[in-house]
Amino acid sequence: MKAFTISMMALALVSNAAAQGKEQPLWPGDTPGAKGDSSRDIPTLTPFLASAGNNSGSAIVICPGGGYGGLASHEGETYAQFLQQHGVSGFVLKYRLGSAGYRHPIMLGDAARALRTVRANAKRWKIDPDKIGIMGSSAGGHLASTLLTHYDAGDPQASDPIERVSSRPTLGVLCYPVISMGEFTHRGSKRNLLGDKPANELVKLLSNELQVTADTPPTFLWHTAEDKAVPVENSLQFAAALRKARVPFALHVYQKGRHGIGLADKPPFKNVHPWANDLVFWLKAQGFITK
Repeated sequence: MKAFTISMMALALVSNAAAQGKEQPLWPGDTPGAKGDSSRDIPTLTPFLASAGNNSGSAIVICPGGGYGGLASHEGETYAQFLQQHGVSGFVLKYRLGSAGYRHPIMLGDAARALRTVRANAKRWKIDPDKIGIMGSSAGGHLASTLLTHYDAGDPQASDPIERVSSRPTLGVLCYPVISMGEFTHRGSKRNLLGDKPANELVKLLSNELQVTADTPPTFLWHTAEDKAVPVENSLQFAAALRKARVPFALHVYQKGRHGIGLADKPPFKNVHPWANDLVFWLKAQGFITK
């Protein structure tokens, strides 16, 4: 009964966040798997809710990049603000990192909890529970692609109401993502996620181009051909796997552009990179943007 009461309090705390851009802890009290109680040990979710007059009823959880060693703000808050303008509520995830001593499956657990949190609070946040996506850049793209291929239906017997709901995203948005832990991986991301000498089985499990099935959600991917940090083959291989599984996808490869470019703009977003407008077009086709 105590656990149920605490979890209901957490649900109310998160759902009633009135202030935009205010971090909310993903778990009340002790965080599962935490190595301490500092900021780097406490994963959080920061809401950027669409306005009442411009709310499509959709939401996207955003995983910033940073090689599983840091978190790039321009791939988090800035994305959320862009989505807000188009009627999509954005939720920026601060997940735990390899630089703080964490390894898989902690990061996946944080992403799954974030998706569940938004779904469990969908009614209060005026969100359709069937219109919740996951978005990530670089290593954050790996985390997003991991949830796209390793989600679960939730535990109906859990005392925590958030844990009862599915962690399956409705769709995915992957920006110059790390996908593979194999030949084309980003070695720093791989080391921070899996450690120095991961087992071959774990490398295969987290090479997400190998984990796509017919049930993988539709996905938008973009990359640049001259990306020197994360080779374009990561997006190409994931798209090929989606194609083979007959999963709808959109793939955009731009000739020029450095790794980590993000939107290449700030609010009010007058000169965004072309991928952003391509994403808006795709999200309209998915019913995530209605105006």
